[in-house]
Amino acid sequence: MPSSSFVAAFFEMARTRPDAPALALRDRVIDYAELARLVEAAQAAVDELGIADGVPVCVPAHKSPQTIALIVACVRAGRQVLLPSAGLGAVALADMCSAVGVTHVLGAIACDTNAFELAAHTVTAYGRAVRPVEPGLLLTTSGSTGTPKTVVLSAEGVDRFLAWAAGKFGIGAGVRVLNHAPLNFDLCLLDVWTSLSVGACVELVDADQAVNGTYLAELCARRAPSVIQAVPLFFRLVTDAAARSGQVCTGVREVLCTGDAMPPGLLARVAETFPGARLWNVYGCTETNDSFAHEIAPADVIADGAVPIGTPIDGVDALVLDESGAPVTGAGTGELLVATPFQARGYFDDALNREKWRDGYFRTGDLVRRDEKGLVFLIGRHDHEVKVRGVRTNLQEVEHVVLGHPQVLEAAVVAVPDETAGNVLHAVVRRAPESELDGLGLRVHCAAGLPRTAIPGVIEIVDHALPRTSTGKVDRKSVLRQRQTHPRTTGGTR
Repeated sequence: MPSSSFVAAFFEMARTRPDAPALALRDRVIDYAELARLVEAAQAAVDELGIADGVPVCVPAHKSPQTIALIVACVRAGRQVLLPSAGLGAVALADMCSAVGVTHVLGAIACDTNAFELAAHTVTAYGRAVRPVEPGLLLTTSGSTGTPKTVVLSAEGVDRFLAWAAGKFGIGAGVRVLNHAPLNFDLCLLDVWTSLSVGACVELVDADQAVNGTYLAELCARRAPSVIQAVPLFFRLVTDAAARSGQVCTGVREVLCTGDAMPPGLLARVAETFPGARLWNVYGCTETNDSFAHEIAPADVIADGAVPIGTPIDGVDALVLDESGAPVTGAGTGELLVATPFQARGYFDDALNREKWRDGYFRTGDLVRRDEKGLVFLIGRHDHEVKVRGVRTNLQEVEHVVLGHPQVLEAAVVAVPDETAGNVLHAVVRRAPESELDGLGLRVHCAAGLPRTAIPGVIEIVDHALPRTSTGKVDRKSVLRQRQTHPRTTGGTR
């Protein structure tokens, strides 16, 4: 995320390393001097609009060099930039803009030349900024647990993150970093903004090819990025394609999995596809940025049966609170709260700030287990709890057990209302290619790790990919809608 310090660092790279590659997309490479010229052209175009000082602007996150230049230009001009999904509907976009005081929605017209052309339209602003106005990004949460929230990032927090990420993962001049996430994701703080602040090259994944496993695997093998950070969906697509073609990606040295739980079975395939890489599980929230970064040893995962998020990053404080709100010392389970050097100023909504922040700590809503060695494991969320025959059950904890089966690639566990049981747990499970896994075998596996009431009443085995949200997570809402529309018999398998 650009800040004033980022802008200064970027232009220093353009001065001292003008011919170094900054961005690569498809077969096009833009060096630092060319990208700096795009930024200057974008700033001149925005200045001509005459937007009042201190008013934020909106830049929908269409992935292109021109959009990146436009974001940098707006921050260079001292503005906050609301960066929503490129696919957000017109009504939702207008409401989001108005709520934070945006008057202009800006777009960079993508082209195959180094020209810059601005598209802009106005919206009616009824809101007002409730946080200090400083150059930077306004990000939104995924909305997977409710209405998306607008998060005001802190410039100094972002600067600290850029420095940490560059040092932790060896990102520097000449290093190539793959960017799979959309530009509005907080993952881009590492993929894009850390890279451009230190002279690295960002390999932008074509947004139209983001779920094309063959394209992704070939890109990893051919372009050989040193650092890859992505959600499990990316690694599932790449390893599936690599297995079909016999490819291995030997040039990658850092593989970061983030955004969702990494199934242990998938982890083994990632290790085979990227044999020279260190494997990391990275945990964080949009509101706090990364809080945990754990180097994964596949043998330990096999022993534990789950992939830990590990221990807090240096400078991060983490608390685990039990149901009464008391801190858990030593081993135990509870809600995770974190305070990081990288965290945001808060939300635009003060009511949400009072609800989610406590004495400088952010309430993640994630339920975790800390073991005797101090390693932390995700087990679910407070908002994913339901009652089955009167017993409180966490859907994500059930999913974690299902995903622990070595032949399971992905899974969604949803609660379908039932007159007798209150809810029936319905598991939709994608098995590995050529696997003979069936519902009975998975039920036996679940019985070893779950109480009887938490074993899914319906287990549906499929060979196709499950629906995904725009953030790459399994779309549990879509899965639930389908099962409510076409319910299956309790206790059945497929």
